[in-house]
Amino acid sequence: MCGIVGVVSHGPVNQLIYDALLLLQHRGQDAAGIVTLQGRKVFMHKAKGMVRDVFRTRNMRALPGTAGLGQVRYPTAGNAYSEEEAQPFYVNAPFGITLAHNGNLTNAQALKAELFSADHRHINTESDTEVLVNVFAHELERTTRGLPLTPQDVFSAVGNVHRRIRGSYAVVALIAGHGLLAFRDPYGIRPLCFGRSPDGTVMVASESVTLEGTGHVFERNIAPGEAIFVDMKGNVHTRQCAEHPQLSPCIFEFVYLARPDSVLDGISVYQARLNLGETLAKRVISTVPPSEIDVVIPIPESSRPSAMQLAQLLGLPYREGFVKNRYVGRTFIMPGQAVRKKSVRQKLNVIQSEFKGRNVLLVDDSIVRGTTSREIVQMARDAGARKVYLASAAPPVRFPNVYGIDMPTSSELVAHNRTVEEIREIIGCDALIYQDVEGMKNAIGKLNPQLNGFDASCFDGVYVTGDINAEDISRINEARIGQEDPLEENTTRLAIPNPQEA
Repeated sequence: MCGIVGVVSHGPVNQLIYDALLLLQHRGQDAAGIVTLQGRKVFMHKAKGMVRDVFRTRNMRALPGTAGLGQVRYPTAGNAYSEEEAQPFYVNAPFGITLAHNGNLTNAQALKAELFSADHRHINTESDTEVLVNVFAHELERTTRGLPLTPQDVFSAVGNVHRRIRGSYAVVALIAGHGLLAFRDPYGIRPLCFGRSPDGTVMVASESVTLEGTGHVFERNIAPGEAIFVDMKGNVHTRQCAEHPQLSPCIFEFVYLARPDSVLDGISVYQARLNLGETLAKRVISTVPPSEIDVVIPIPESSRPSAMQLAQLLGLPYREGFVKNRYVGRTFIMPGQAVRKKSVRQKLNVIQSEFKGRNVLLVDDSIVRGTTSREIVQMARDAGARKVYLASAAPPVRFPNVYGIDMPTSSELVAHNRTVEEIREIIGCDALIYQDVEGMKNAIGKLNPQLNGFDASCFDGVYVTGDINAEDISRINEARIGQEDPLEENTTRLAIPNPQEA
């Protein structure tokens, strides 16, 4: 999962892209990059770190131009610690192309071999984005064959890209001297939308909150398989470039990844989480009588809407029992699994008065490893809770994700090949309540009946692209963040020590 933005304007875009990346920071905290285009000249700055740390005044001054793109990176393939693998990527032929993407190519290794042997292009990193930009560049070169570039040439090249690559991808690219291109995979797994400002600026971004937060009016989502090309004058050209597109977005975007104030593919993320709380309430009633629960407490922060709705429907008090240290960084999306020494207690502190002598129902958005959940349950007990029940707004995460979310391998997932009772024993709570898969799909899907369905592969093991098998998962897992930084302390939700490994 990464965050991407592209802009074509009549004035300088460097500050605008910076502001947009701040609004997308939740989608990636490992690295950030901005590219701007002035005439036919490309200017780029990218590095590891948060947006505010990567870009200083001197860097911003060195990014002139009226078109540009940016990305915040959370790595799912390649080396999380390589400066070279920060996006965007650049190739000088044809025309000069700079590209950033959100997602994960599931056939990247086969494409890399194909690019070398057949297309005579060299890949110098382990990043699938470098593969993608070279595939697109090769197809654009074949399409134009030395002739002047037209939007139709660009769309033909995108159509060929769709035929060659597999997986999930939302893409923004600059073609030097010509304009901005954005396109989405034929299943629409990763989100992408665009809008305009009153002065005619066109912006493409991963989430609608980026448009609204920078003064742009949301126009629409980019459809699965669709490409839009914005020329340097701000004219927008569009075409459906996939043969059999279908809208099946990643359901984990609504469960956890996206900001609650975003609307993705016609679905309010906030309303989706309220709906999950409503269906979860019914599951709670069938497991723990509400009369045995004194208070509902969310585990910050994505679970709050679900917890509030659940508490209201059950007629129970809703309280904030955990205070989050916002300066540690958002959990889940920080890289590295080598060092897992620090406790979740650095990120969360309890308000003891909300726990002491009470039966508490903790609500989380999802449970992945289970190690963070175990420690949080123990924190509640240490604060004096009589009983600790745990409810998850999402179903058990039983399968790895191959479409751009850094889910662990199957053996690291607490729910893989375990019953709910076995999971409860590992976590140490008095009762464990999960959302069910169909309830989750119905709760979110009813907000947009036009959806073909969701990619819910980490919950149900059904990979929407239909081309993933056990060997593919094993190979992709081997490529996941291949190197660890021994100096990097990791205190993420996926990096808390498993008691069975200690």
